[in-house]
Amino acid sequence: MENFSLSDYKHVIWDWNGTLFSDVEICCDIMNYLLTERGMGKISLEKYREIFTFPVKEYYRIAGHDISDENWEIISHEFIHEYERRKNSCGLYDKAVDVLEHIKSKGISQSVLSAYSQHTLEEMINQYNLSKYFIRLVGLDNIYATSKLANGIKWMNELGLNNNKVLMIGDTEHDFEVANGIGADCLLISSGHQNKNKLLKQTSNVIDSISELLNY
Repeated sequence: MENFSLSDYKHVIWDWNGTLFSDVEICCDIMNYLLTERGMGKISLEKYREIFTFPVKEYYRIAGHDISDENWEIISHEFIHEYERRKNSCGLYDKAVDVLEHIKSKGISQSVLSAYSQHTLEEMINQYNLSKYFIRLVGLDNIYATSKLANGIKWMNELGLNNNKVLMIGDTEHDFEVANGIGADCLLISSGHQNKNKLLKQTSNVIDSISELLNY
């Protein structure tokens, strides 16, 4: 990346899953559980990061699932049940708290914009004692992990900042799409749910790990 500085921004909008919260491996494991339950073959972690996309309904289709309405509802609830059961085996990415503190120390405000349900997002942020870093947590009102764009537009309007003063940090093409849709700059981290090749097709602003932000 060239000429990138956190100090150019007044606010940072974070994605949660795969960006601050390291849940990629259990998401792949749960997908394999769902596949084997239906007599289908497993996918590797590399394949998972290659096919993952938003809306996640499309990713399930690519993985081989029947996503007709009734099946999709069943699969979604199975996934959430397993995710909630296993999520405490995950944790924050290494240096995530240091990065949040680093940004806070520069007087830059921060928030989270997530496809996670609002209630569970708040629960997780509190569990990791991160509330002091964020002025707002913005999640969805359902479990289906659809687009974050509408919530992002609303949140940007509430922030009332010039577009070039807001940076969105995420780990997927969808985060880049949302950033474009809300008028924010975007930085993507390739240690999350999508591989680096996919992310570089969207933007050259890609880093390998969240810890690299301590250098900017």
